[in-house]
Amino acid sequence: MPVIVELGTRFGPIGMALDHEHAPKTAAHFESLVENGVFEDAFFYRIVHADVESSVGGIDVVQGGVGWDRASDSPTVAHESTVQTGLTHCHGAVSLGRSADADAGSEFFICIGEQSALDARGDGEGADGGFAVFAQVVSGMDVVEKIHNLPADGDPPGGDERFRGQFLSENVQIESARLVRESGKSQ
Repeated sequence: MPVIVELGTRFGPIGMALDHEHAPKTAAHFESLVENGVFEDAFFYRIVHADVESSVGGIDVVQGGVGWDRASDSPTVAHESTVQTGLTHCHGAVSLGRSADADAGSEFFICIGEQSALDARGDGEGADGGFAVFAQVVSGMDVVEKIHNLPADGDPPGGDERFRGQFLSENVQIESARLVRESGKSQ
């Protein structure tokens, strides 16, 4: 029975089906973060637009989590690349963020449209590892798109100019994060 993570926001809920079959380590990690209350003070804080010049280049995503300044305090999981899982960064895919050659923690992003540039390349090792898809938005994609269209003139962490124009003017609080089994029962 699939596990859905439901994130509540002021714009409405976002439902994400965890893919324990294809990305077992990453899905279990994210489920554990929800169970342990890591997202109690989390928010959506970063948006990237393909048509805005940036260091990331050519992608459309909404990023959330505990924030870059607190992310290093979160538990991590070994990277499970798209080469290993067979999953791709398609419209509505949910993936864990990470630095090159690093394990993933609590920061996640949701793809708007096909974002194959985020998939692993070659053997999926090291810097070619891409990011770890572990879930798919099954409800609330309209909420994700509303967040993606908010003003992004907030200051990037540490004043890093590479990320100018990617941080929301006002973060969108994740008001609740809960697990829901397919039968509709909350946990």
